[in-house]
Amino acid sequence: MPELPEVETTLRGISPYLQDQTITRIDVRQPKLRWPVEDEIQSLVGHRVRRLSRRSKYILVETDAGMAIWHLGMSGSLRLVDPGTPLAKHDHIDWHLSGGKVLRYHDPRRFGALLWVAPGQTSEHLTHLGPEPLSDAFDDEHLFNRSRGKTQAVKTFIMDGRVVVGVGNIYANESLFLAGIRPQTPAGKISKARYQRLTETIRQVLAAAIEQGGTTLRDFVGGDGKPGYFAQQLYVYGRGGESCKNCDATLKEIRQGQRATVYCPQCQR
Repeated sequence: MPELPEVETTLRGISPYLQDQTITRIDVRQPKLRWPVEDEIQSLVGHRVRRLSRRSKYILVETDAGMAIWHLGMSGSLRLVDPGTPLAKHDHIDWHLSGGKVLRYHDPRRFGALLWVAPGQTSEHLTHLGPEPLSDAFDDEHLFNRSRGKTQAVKTFIMDGRVVVGVGNIYANESLFLAGIRPQTPAGKISKARYQRLTETIRQVLAAAIEQGGTTLRDFVGGDGKPGYFAQQLYVYGRGGESCKNCDATLKEIRQGQRATVYCPQCQR
């Protein structure tokens, strides 16, 4: 599933080709995505893209006729192609742009979405979200205060988009390892000092992934549009049963919220 760094890289990859371009045509070949694509999306045709941004894992495209919200789901991707480029299976939506390119949405599992929001309105999908992890609103005070009295595991706590957005499974595993915190520790039992360290490692891991994603930007034009997970050093994720890179202890793997969790029984407590 694309996580925050992958979505941010997607945004940076497509932005130069969409900013200030007019959407001249929208072809919806498969409207049955995670949420049905509404006919109102066609109201964007003939209007200029004024601003692109990201909120959590959503890509926001603003025009005078309303806002489109892309969500990549589990297997979705966006790429720029030339008009007339043959369609592949699962190429569900095309946006034709005045600059001559086509923004094409590909999604084998169809868990992604293209939503429409009327001018001056907000989306219910955005209103409940917590702070961005790389913003000033996200700090140790925020995590510490939100965690008081909570018995849920700290890993599921930091993956809750109402607490902080965009800390997906891969980056939660890595951040907790670097902070020295066991993922199953109750969130409410972690000290403020340890939350300060966790806040730092979440920022560190996500910022590094976004920075490394810059090398994939060329893939958004004529490529597959899938940045994938970046070539960064993973300390624990996907390494259950292997040796810890810090202490050589055997990494343990458990399931939390139907997700794989890997941790070091010696480095994390």
